[in-house]
Amino acid sequence: MKTPQARPLVINGRFLGRRATGVDRFAFETVRAIDELIEAGDPLVAGLQAQIVVPAALADMPNPFTHVRLRASGKGGGLRWEQFALPQAAGGGLLLNLCNSGPLLYRSQVTVLHDAAPARVPDSYSRSFVAWYRLMAPSIGRIARRVITVSEFSRRELCEAYRIPFAKIGVVLESGEHMLRMRGAQDARDKQSGLADTAASTGAAGRPFVLAVGSLNRHKNFQLVADAARLIRDARFDIVVVGGGDPRVYGASGGSLPGFVKHLGYVSDEDLVGLYRRAACFVYPSRYEGFGLPPVEALALGCPVIASRLPSVMEACGDAVLYTSPDDPAQLAVLLERVTADAALRETLRERGRERTAALTWRATAVKLIEEISPWLM
Repeated sequence: MKTPQARPLVINGRFLGRRATGVDRFAFETVRAIDELIEAGDPLVAGLQAQIVVPAALADMPNPFTHVRLRASGKGGGLRWEQFALPQAAGGGLLLNLCNSGPLLYRSQVTVLHDAAPARVPDSYSRSFVAWYRLMAPSIGRIARRVITVSEFSRRELCEAYRIPFAKIGVVLESGEHMLRMRGAQDARDKQSGLADTAASTGAAGRPFVLAVGSLNRHKNFQLVADAARLIRDARFDIVVVGGGDPRVYGASGGSLPGFVKHLGYVSDEDLVGLYRRAACFVYPSRYEGFGLPPVEALALGCPVIASRLPSVMEACGDAVLYTSPDDPAQLAVLLERVTADAALRETLRERGRERTAALTWRATAVKLIEEISPWLM
């Protein structure tokens, strides 16, 4: 039997050394899925010799993958390591960057740019960050063998905002199935998550609740949820907010929030899964997204979703969610009251969510990605 030709692939592992964000989740789950394709002996990855390179400071970290080798190389970390040490470590082979950036002086690379948010919603970022992306993204678009993004919407955005040729950009979708691997919080852990305290404070342990995630980024638009809450009188449900509080939302200028809005702060991934599973619905009021991973995660856990009517979110979620304007708190207030009061509607949304997320798997992401980069794997 003929031995498959070796196909080396170097993966930028900078994301392994920082607190996970949405793009980091994409990177980890995609590499995990590639690892599983190798384990299964899938012909698509025959001969693939994948290694993930991290800074020397991470040399002692355990390798989370079985067949993707972990290699430490180069001092320092962060952007400087990515620009100077990583190209040397790649050694002329194909370099795969999964988290929105790559070295500007290395041509044999494929880079995933998730969206054009720094160009479209610059107020959500520092001036230096916006300036860096204004330089980096078009440069990557010129020198990279291929640019990958996560939706047809983002493909158009990258073309328009950064002048990357449309034909040079490929699309792979994301998945929420990683949430199913997490062990959700059980009833015995409710007090730890704060859910029992939430119910006790309202005097009605059986009250339904809506889950929202507060964010300091302006385009995440938690203000919409706060404004909708102020319009609701005698609510028969709670709004449970997870994440950091924004003083611009809670400040006096916006008026005090009703008592049925409960702020839990940060919770573990496991407790967040438990909240998703118990929530009457999840609210996603963002003004700009390249894909919209949180609503897909919620759908994977059987949680009905109300989301902003954004092209990328509609592309990811289809008819599995209820859509609202990111600028109309009255419309959101009506939907919140409707979903929390209608068990049949919630079940319909759960069924649609199961159907939608069944087609979104990390294996499919990895397969499409390998197909996109195969011409340069040699």
